Amino acid sequence: MIDYYLLEELVTFADNKTLAKTAEKLMVTQPTITRGMQKLEEELGVTLFYRQPNKITLTKTGEEAVRNARQLLAANREFVTKIQNYDQSHQKVRISAVAPGPLYVADLLTDQKGPAIEVQHNGFVPAKQVADQLLQNQTTLIINNEEVQTDQVESLYLGQEQLYVNLDQFMYLASQQSITFSELKGLSFVVYNDIGPWKAIIQDNIPDAKFLYQAQRDALAEITRYSNFPFFSSSITSLHGSEQFQLQQEDRVTLPITDEAATMTFYATYLKSNKKILRPVIKELAQNWPKLKL
Repeated sequence: MIDYYLLEELVTFADNKTLAKTAEKLMVTQPTITRGMQKLEEELGVTLFYRQPNKITLTKTGEEAVRNARQLLAANREFVTKIQNYDQSHQKVRISAVAPGPLYVADLLTDQKGPAIEVQHNGFVPAKQVADQLLQNQTTLIINNEEVQTDQVESLYLGQEQLYVNLDQFMYLASQQSITFSELKGLSFVVYNDIGPWKAIIQDNIPDAKFLYQAQRDALAEITRYSNFPFFSSSITSLHGSEQFQLQQEDRVTLPITDEAATMTFYATYLKSNKKILRPVIKELAQNWPKLKL
């Protein structure tokens, strides 16, 4: 069986005409090319080259060999591409996040032209575990609020999420167009427990506030339906039609929080070795990401 590298050397020689240029193109030494051509002739049992002092050219048999070698190499590349595409189309991309909002964007992904998508809503990845979970293949892509750049892991910008507060329409603050954390001082909020880094942000930035954390979304929805406790949503969750606790109530007013800390930037973080398969997924995530209203 003829080694494919010998066919590559033959075709490259036909394209470049000299041993020196062939060796340079293939990033090997000239003697390596010479030995390869001799080996190819020996394995085929034919003469492929006219050899003259300081010059080597193809025989008629050599030219025919080049034509057939091109076809074999093209078929080999097509084979590799088909198998790789098949493998990619049957792989499952597992998407996790450090906060809930980005996963609603991931829910909009389609897998018709790429790998199957599995969005992991059960628990969020702590920021300090992002790289480890990727390296251990516990997940394929993590939507993270910190950019990671290492030898094995990298991040690409996706978009931003802005925090909103939903107030009873009769509260004096509800007449405003926007609000700040300091203006929410002393209020009591009903909050979904598993909100990742947003929990530290609201606790650190709203003075003297009380947070009534709920472990179940259904419980949160019930409380917000039958009480006037303020609750939080965001530029992402407020656009997600099935979000249980984003209730469209006539007695609620939704205000954007304008503090810098109320806007969080997110990145797609993944192993560099998975970049090829993830490229269309990341592109679609970025396209689906809701744009902030200025």
